[in-house]
Amino acid sequence: MTAVYIDADACPVKDEIYKVAGRHNLLSYVVSNSWMRLPQSPLIEQVVVDDGFDAADDWIVDHVGKGDVVVTSDIPLADRCLKNGAVVLGPSGKAFTEQSIGMSLAMRDLNTHLRDIGEISGKNASFTKKDRSNFLNVLENTLYKLR
Repeated sequence: MTAVYIDADACPVKDEIYKVAGRHNLLSYVVSNSWMRLPQSPLIEQVVVDDGFDAADDWIVDHVGKGDVVVTSDIPLADRCLKNGAVVLGPSGKAFTEQSIGMSLAMRDLNTHLRDIGEISGKNASFTKKDRSNFLNVLENTLYKLR
């Protein structure tokens, strides 16, 4: 059965995931390094992991499987989950795929290098209402197709 795994520490679309996954009667795992207030629902399970480096990522990778959905903006985590057969979506609705993950990893590394040498600042684009709307549409369609 499909489950939704949320890399929750910095995820701006948790509430949207709960609603859409709930409509599909799917369990959502909210994985983070610290406790957070969640809606009371038998379909939402909080997983608090140790503060270790990549502990939340490791937990998700150890539990996710083919046909599950992972929501993360962490590109290395997306790569690891794709290798386990999961569908991976970014919070803006961008789908990470086997075809696109290599370029995403390369761009991440390039941007890290450019920030390290001072060529670019570390600012990310702000999260917009359009991103949220696109995410909702993509998640709904993804879950529908998986059923």
